[in-house]
Amino acid sequence: MVSTENPLLQHFPHPYGMPDYPAIEPKHYLPAFHAAFAQHRAEIDAITRVRSMPTFENTMIPLERSGRLLGDVARAFYTVSSADATPAIQDVEAELAPLMSAHQDAIQLDAALYGRISTLHAGVDHMSLDPEQRYLVERHYREMTHAGASLDAAEKEALTELNARLSTLSNTFEKNLLSDTNDLAVVFDSAEQLDGLTDGELSAASRAAEERGLSGAFVVTLTLFTGHPYLSSLTDRESRRRIMEASRVRGRRDNAWDNRPVVLEIARLRARRAELLGYASHAAYITADETAGSPEAVHARLRELAGPAARNARKEALALQAIIDTEAAPFRLAAHDWAYYAERVRAATYDLDRAALRPWFEAERVLRDGVFFAATQLYGVSFTERADIPAYHPDVRVFEVFNEDGSALGLFVLDLYTRDTKRGGAWMNSIVDQSGLRGTAPVVVNNLNVVRPGAGRPTLLSFDEVTTLFHEFGHALHGLFATVTYPHFAGTNVFRDFVEFPSQVNEMWISWPEVLASYAKHVDTGEALASDVVERLAASEQFNQGFATSEYLAASWLDQAWHSLSAVQAEEIDDVKAFEAAALADIGLDDPAVPTRYSSTYFAHVFSGGYSAGYYSYIWSEVLDADTVEWFRENGGLTRANGERFRERLLGVGGSKDPLEAYRDFRGRDAEIVPLLERRGLTG
Repeated sequence: MVSTENPLLQHFPHPYGMPDYPAIEPKHYLPAFHAAFAQHRAEIDAITRVRSMPTFENTMIPLERSGRLLGDVARAFYTVSSADATPAIQDVEAELAPLMSAHQDAIQLDAALYGRISTLHAGVDHMSLDPEQRYLVERHYREMTHAGASLDAAEKEALTELNARLSTLSNTFEKNLLSDTNDLAVVFDSAEQLDGLTDGELSAASRAAEERGLSGAFVVTLTLFTGHPYLSSLTDRESRRRIMEASRVRGRRDNAWDNRPVVLEIARLRARRAELLGYASHAAYITADETAGSPEAVHARLRELAGPAARNARKEALALQAIIDTEAAPFRLAAHDWAYYAERVRAATYDLDRAALRPWFEAERVLRDGVFFAATQLYGVSFTERADIPAYHPDVRVFEVFNEDGSALGLFVLDLYTRDTKRGGAWMNSIVDQSGLRGTAPVVVNNLNVVRPGAGRPTLLSFDEVTTLFHEFGHALHGLFATVTYPHFAGTNVFRDFVEFPSQVNEMWISWPEVLASYAKHVDTGEALASDVVERLAASEQFNQGFATSEYLAASWLDQAWHSLSAVQAEEIDDVKAFEAAALADIGLDDPAVPTRYSSTYFAHVFSGGYSAGYYSYIWSEVLDADTVEWFRENGGLTRANGERFRERLLGVGGSKDPLEAYRDFRGRDAEIVPLLERRGLTG
């Protein structure tokens, strides 16, 4: 029976099906989930009780209609649990994790449902289906088989137990990381210790201290990745060391938030599950249903890139050391020095101080005159802020998106600022998925972790933060533009090693002359970024790519190393630090001055996110991205015709088509790797 009191179980009153967040309290979530689980189970039972032979109409259509309430409740909740995880929300998530895992297994492993889909799959060549319908049958059959639907009853029971435990562990990992990251925020007693930061950055550090009751002090909160944006500016070496040290010990201290045993257990259970499913390792299991196809293909690509990247990083280190050696008290380059001296070399080589460019990257102007402007020029879409549609936190803004003909497309939700209840990093997620079958339009969210300045001060972004904003908006466009019939294919529901491709392509517009001229204007004077500075930015694109590529590849290799273990091998690992060291030495990325972008105990992408054995996806997708950038340049760049082709043939198909087939349809051929190698300076 549907509750008349729980706002999650009533019709959402806001446009586009936006949840009534102001009315939702933490106590509402678990009852809503229980009701949604029961309704979904009843919907599946209704399909499997049908006595007639399976058809697309009596099996696939009701399957795609099923689970709508659960999807609505889950997307409403997980949006909040990642972006505003108060203690009450964390308690809900801890209780929910095994329940959600058990329910998903009950559906994916349902023998009667699998039997009907298997029958359809076997006869798909003899059915009158359009391409999207045919692919829907193929994907459901493949995904259920991959999940273990063909196992016997005892094996399914063992699999369900493994999945439940893994869901609990992933939740524990994220909760530990959030707590330890907040606890390790670095406290400074004076502004002198933070010499080199801008007034806005100092005001943000002061504000963070006041929020913690540390009046007169300054607090630097930690980012998700190993480094920190402030390391490139801080003149005090001890301050840099403290920030880097705090970042690198997250999750590996002897306290209540120690993630080392969590990592070990996750690796063991994933390996055991893969063995149960008939795979040599978790990496083999994951890549079997990705475009890569196998861990061997991934390993070959990573090794192909690691050698040149490491050599470039060593050359870069020599240039940094040369500057250090001219100082009054020289020292050996360390990881916490790299960003600071890299900026010194950049300034000397290109006469370019990227930290000094912040006044030209005011957040509101970057958003409206950069991110939105590029989308309008390419796709004809427009954006209207809707202050009347409430979101889940006062910081969050809602924009309605319209097509060029004025028709409504969906909602774009922006959550820009960091807070202690938000997990680190940046991401896109959906609150509502588009579906022609269900008659729903998309509601998509972008989350970043920009530090909020003091009251009355503008938000000035670093160049890296500008890149992140454009990148995440590329995901948002994918979610907004995908136009499919069946919700299974909605938005970014594509292979994991393809999903980063649209977001990486969107980064190209950051420095496109027409776009840059629109948004890169001084916050006080309105003065445009000088053309010679733009030229120097372009000339420096390959600068420090040895470091950037090496730190990324090191993290990708760690992910592969953990997840390429057999069940027997995983049981033998008992020291996280030693395992990491051996793995990085194996691929030649064990340079102490170039730490991995994420160490295991704070590698949320793979131990609490959806990228396990899949962090390679960024470089895998970048092959397509770099090749696509070449296509745009060859065909006139920022034009409506180019935007329409990209929207129609790639973004618009969502997951309703094999992604590499969609790419060939767009590009006219398979992607070539040379543009990527040239971009990252790996051709020498």
